[in-house]
Amino acid sequence: METQTQKHSLIDKCKLKNRWIKEGLAEFLGTFILILFGCGSLAQSILSRGVYGNMLTVAIGFPFGITIAVYATIGVSGAHLNPAISLSMCVLGRLQWLKLPVYCFSQLVGAFVGSAAVFGLYYDAFMAFDDGNFAITGQNATAQIFSSYPASHLSFANGFADQMVGTAALLFSILAILDSKNNCVPKGLEPVVIGLIIMVIGISMGYNCGGPINPARDLGPRLFTAVAGWGLEVFT
Repeated sequence: METQTQKHSLIDKCKLKNRWIKEGLAEFLGTFILILFGCGSLAQSILSRGVYGNMLTVAIGFPFGITIAVYATIGVSGAHLNPAISLSMCVLGRLQWLKLPVYCFSQLVGAFVGSAAVFGLYYDAFMAFDDGNFAITGQNATAQIFSSYPASHLSFANGFADQMVGTAALLFSILAILDSKNNCVPKGLEPVVIGLIIMVIGISMGYNCGGPINPARDLGPRLFTAVAGWGLEVFT
């Protein structure tokens, strides 16, 4: 009995009691999971030159990665995993404004570390692909594994409109799901529906410049590629 009491006492001592730290770590973990599965599916497709993946597998990998990430963190931080969502929650009064920098920073770092994990996982494949040259454009480009880049046909105006439509579709859909008064989604299935929303956006709006509807998901990996060998050209 005494041993059991000591065990519980040790567990209690190891528990994080600071709510801000717990929520920040949850956002970090969730965004890490999102990048690990999402960018991992892209890496498998591109580095195998389409043998072990294609647009459909990527369109499935990202949404299911998001679904898993949301289930893993929704009970702690609400599973925003996206600065745009966190900002919206602040505007709606569902998140303290003081917590916004904590959430955004945690999401950015989670995306950066997630990118490093994907790079480490496929390091040998990166070295074998085009003799280890890290290209941003052209047939052997690999930078798009981590971040989104506009297609060659896209104009600035059309690109801006593309991003506004995609981001608005995501925000309005998620806010509709979170509307407790008119919520028709069964409790516990919200992450699945969010994943389906991401899948539909990716399948229907991904041709112009992928799906950069998440600032942390794009900027974190872009920062990683800048320091990992692709260079500062990833920002141009």
